[in-house]
Amino acid sequence: MADTIIQRCEASGLRMTEQRRIIARVLEDARDHPDVDELFNRAVAIDAAISIATVYRTVKLFEEAGILERHEFGDGRARYEDATRDHHDHLIDMHSGDVIEFVDPDIEALQEKIAQKLGYELRGHRLELYGVPIKKSDKS
Repeated sequence: MADTIIQRCEASGLRMTEQRRIIARVLEDARDHPDVDELFNRAVAIDAAISIATVYRTVKLFEEAGILERHEFGDGRARYEDATRDHHDHLIDMHSGDVIEFVDPDIEALQEKIAQKLGYELRGHRLELYGVPIKKSDKS
């Protein structure tokens, strides 16, 4: 399997313009879950000729090719991440909008157990938790 987004795009037969390559590199470097506006801001810092429409078309193309995964965390913005990243779940801070990635073996085992109990073999899942930070006085 190809290692980079650009390599996966090329392997999928997508025509890779220089602007698409820049957007792909921005996505590869992202350690968060950027929306199109944030991707545009990062890409235009590299190449001022990139338009917001180009970013929209590119993420749609990458998503349709299975290279990007789209998330909607309830804030009205579609956010994106590399579809080949290791499995993880998300906790969304409802105050700040921050997205915290986590993996919990107990949750993974429980999901498998539930699927089996209902007569299914689990092939995948997506878990999103929404919360607010606990105030110091609430922790007692």
